Amino acid sequence: MGRIFGLESPFMNFLNRVADLIWLNILTMICCIPVVTIGASLTAMNYVLLKMAKNEEGYITKAFFKSFKQNFKQATLILLIQLVIYGILAGDLFVFRYASMDFPEWLQIAVIAVGILVTFATIYLYPLLARYDNAIKATYKNSFLMGVLSLPRTLLMVLCWLIPVIVFFFANPILPLVFLLGISGPGYLNALLYRKSFERFEEKDDDTEEGSGEAGDEAIEEVSGEMTDQHME
Repeated sequence: MGRIFGLESPFMNFLNRVADLIWLNILTMICCIPVVTIGASLTAMNYVLLKMAKNEEGYITKAFFKSFKQNFKQATLILLIQLVIYGILAGDLFVFRYASMDFPEWLQIAVIAVGILVTFATIYLYPLLARYDNAIKATYKNSFLMGVLSLPRTLLMVLCWLIPVIVFFFANPILPLVFLLGISGPGYLNALLYRKSFERFEEKDDDTEEGSGEAGDEAIEEVSGEMTDQHME
């Protein structure tokens, strides 16, 4: 029993990780309250989560607000662009549903398909912004290419974000978990996944710079070549 509850035991490490995720979830939720700060909050959260995935988290609060401040402008602009895109798609669906004239069903399906594609293309946005120092255009471009080139991993990331939604609507007894881990929990699972994607593109970038890499996929080289490391200090 002593080994189980030892400070360095796997069980205690697990409890410490859960406690860190709960605190990070609280920080993120509080900083999302002004709404306009949602983008910066999600970026800061991903910054900390990626460090957690590498077991390099250090002081969570300090790291969170460092990234929050550093990426506030770009994250806010990205959030506004996302809101405009999803607002247009939602508006189209509203018109299709409630307009007096009938629209072809394929048009509604096409809008939904575009919405799904946009989600796949933007799921890497805030992690990329947290990890790399790039222009907004390059961040969107890289997010789209990574979402497509790492499609199986992208699908798993989307499923992770659906977990709190499913719990909220269909599992009321464990609903408090949504408020404790509803953002940081799926985010951490995502970080474990996109960390591998980042390493893949970074390795390709290293091979390209050294001139020793294989020909590979041109799209992968294009993504990695535009990434400027923030060094995750």
